[in-house]
Amino acid sequence: MENFFASCPRGLETLLAEELVAAQAQTTRVAHGGVAFTGDWASCYRANLHSRLATRILWRFSFAPYHREEDIYQQAVKLPWEKQFAVFRTFRVQTTATHSPLKSIDFVTLRVKDAICDRFRAQCDERPSVETREPDVRVQVYLSERECAFYLDTSGAPLWQRGLRHANVEAPLKENLAAGILKLSGWQPGTPLFDPMCGSGTFALEAACMALRRAPGLERVRFGFEALQFYQRDVWLGIRNAALAAVEESRFLHIWASDNDAHAARATRKNLRDAGLEGAVEVTESDFLDATAPAASGILVANPPYGERIGELDRLAELYPAMSAVLKRQFPGWRAFFLTADTRFPKLLRLKPSRKTPLMNGALECRLYEIELVAGSHRKPKPETR
Repeated sequence: MENFFASCPRGLETLLAEELVAAQAQTTRVAHGGVAFTGDWASCYRANLHSRLATRILWRFSFAPYHREEDIYQQAVKLPWEKQFAVFRTFRVQTTATHSPLKSIDFVTLRVKDAICDRFRAQCDERPSVETREPDVRVQVYLSERECAFYLDTSGAPLWQRGLRHANVEAPLKENLAAGILKLSGWQPGTPLFDPMCGSGTFALEAACMALRRAPGLERVRFGFEALQFYQRDVWLGIRNAALAAVEESRFLHIWASDNDAHAARATRKNLRDAGLEGAVEVTESDFLDATAPAASGILVANPPYGERIGELDRLAELYPAMSAVLKRQFPGWRAFFLTADTRFPKLLRLKPSRKTPLMNGALECRLYEIELVAGSHRKPKPETR
């Protein structure tokens, strides 16, 4: 059994733990921003391929206590890096810390890089090259208050980069956050789903792939674990081939998406077409305020503008009440989910959320508001008087 850590957007940790169990992780422990788990390398491969929520899967290579920067260098230079990746591979080092007493995280990064190069020189008479943009191998150093842990990134590029969304709009929602919102909503394939502010179509793409059992990692060119010395190619190909065999044929999935921006609607259509999902989702160019429910009941999801993105707070103060009127008039029987960083949203929408879930959208602290839309009034009728 190996030790791994799967990172994810804050607020999705419990759902991620459930995914990892499905990937045959042996034990899981929920932490802030991710889940620690144990498993064999096959479970690591499955997690990279099938997790819709994880950002990266990190393998914990080694850990030890430290007091100063030199302790970290001495730990790193003793590790058998040459057994983990070949000298011709490029690499980069990144350091993060929580409550570390050290003054310079950048200096720690530099010293670990020096230690790796010194170790290769001692063992191989040459050193690997550093590549900061697209390295073959990513080394992650994590410092707690007293302990230093060394990780190797088994994912490579972030896992939310599915390789499906080629056309983008301003401030697109990351795929793993969109998938998390769909799971938090309780949406299941076959249930009508409508995104009236679709942008580049992230919700629609994620939902369609979920419905057709398309593993999120199937379109990726490569994973980080393929550059490691102990990469088990036969095991990986068996897992990937099984995922390919499970994919269902594309069909209309009762998913609708629209946007009032013609560029956004075109981007969504292009992304669906490029992904082979053109007929799975109905896309229109229309304004939320003109929306009508495509079915008697279902789930509405939206990532509305909230000032941080477009900086028009006064216009949004007028938009939200108008959205409320549309929801009450056109969507009785539906449940609506809105992700926003605008704390004024519930008050301006004039609809009371039944639930709010804290989520991080990048560096933005957001809330996912759930609103149950019922026909007629919430108020109890007054008794008749004679």
